[in-house]
Amino acid sequence: MAVLRLDEIARIAGGAILQGSPALSFGSYGIDSRLASPGGLFFAVPGHRDGHDFVADAAKNGAAGAIVSHPVAVADPAFGLVQVRDTVAALQALAHEVLVRRPVRVIGITGSVGKTTTKEFTAALLAPRFRVLKSEGNYNNYLGLALTLLRLEPGDSAAVLEMGMSAPGEIRALARIAPPDVAVITNVSPVHLQFFSGLEEIARAKREILDGAKPGAAAVLNGDDPLVMDIAAGFPGRKLTFGRKPTCDVRAEALVSKSYAGFEFVLHYGRESGRVAFPCVNEAAVENLLAAAAVALSFGLSFDEIRPAIRGLKPFAMRGSIVEAGRGIRVYDDSYNSNPRALDAALKGLAALPAGRKVAVLADMLELGEGEQEFHRRAGETVAKTGWDVLVAVGPLAALIAAGAAGAGLSPAAIHRFDDAKAAAKAIAGIVREGDLVLVKGSRGMKTEAVVEALKARGKE
Repeated sequence: MAVLRLDEIARIAGGAILQGSPALSFGSYGIDSRLASPGGLFFAVPGHRDGHDFVADAAKNGAAGAIVSHPVAVADPAFGLVQVRDTVAALQALAHEVLVRRPVRVIGITGSVGKTTTKEFTAALLAPRFRVLKSEGNYNNYLGLALTLLRLEPGDSAAVLEMGMSAPGEIRALARIAPPDVAVITNVSPVHLQFFSGLEEIARAKREILDGAKPGAAAVLNGDDPLVMDIAAGFPGRKLTFGRKPTCDVRAEALVSKSYAGFEFVLHYGRESGRVAFPCVNEAAVENLLAAAAVALSFGLSFDEIRPAIRGLKPFAMRGSIVEAGRGIRVYDDSYNSNPRALDAALKGLAALPAGRKVAVLADMLELGEGEQEFHRRAGETVAKTGWDVLVAVGPLAALIAAGAAGAGLSPAAIHRFDDAKAAAKAIAGIVREGDLVLVKGSRGMKTEAVVEALKARGKE
């Protein structure tokens, strides 16, 4: 963690010390009073619950100071308080200052699908040569990115930062905090369409990462995605492409499925190439790996440096991990989120895996705007056409998945409908059988992890 004094914080944030010694120093930072650590600094950010109401709680939990936008009462006179005009702006200003003081190269990753997995893979491939800081979880917004930067240590030499958005201008704001040395765009897909007029507008919002990159920065681009290549046409820096096309700088050829062990394929890596083992069962993750490898290529790592790291990659919890649920039942836990592109890839990519039956537990895909009904119907059609044996539809929009599957030929007896994930979790034990492969996927708000937990608990019985 960066260590900053109270007087430094006040100066950088443009605030005034209300109480506490100017020499008081902090080595940890947060916005959740429940997670306040001894000697930490608490930022009272606004929201559905105002952080100012929890400054006293942060102090009780060990925090040594707080950033506020209006005075608050704290019993301990040694507790540091800095008043600023805007606590979020203060957090971001401190994060930017910490980054300026550290000679680290920033990798900014955005895209509609696969940002978090690409971020994790990138950090793993760079690790053999660089000490890497990465965004925790999906810390990809104006608060999470800033908090990540405040974790920079003196020995860090690279920062892999996920940059998410749900509206125009958000990536531009993130790039102002942390201008990328390498800007990555994974793809442009129908996500958050509720807030955009179409894919072209989403693409323009993604281009903000290129506009906000440092002078001389490199761009890592999905060479298979025409919208990505279109928005990058005027980028003046070095461009590295990844994908399946023979023109891509980093590409995969001759994929061979190794069942639940993952894939083997030929990786073309700049001027080098060779066969690699990749331990992820969903072919869609290959695209994320290629993006990460292109970043490694931009950093000058050799093929021999990244090959062992690729072999050691593992799927992540709730994002494609395989969970053993007893009696030969395997759960593909992709419960963290869902969108049309990712769901289509999962249904098609997992369909060839050996299993007694294939059971798709699919919940609503949210924020899709006017096309939401058609996206859900098409998903149901894909369930039927790719050979899934059982569909468990969770949520009101998932009723359209069920209708699409039935219309495409899936037997009504193989379709189960539930209003929410809690109800599905209660019933799932009576639906699955020995040897089944179970895909669990839904938007974050649907909380489909409850189904995974129920299956895990069943496996312990």
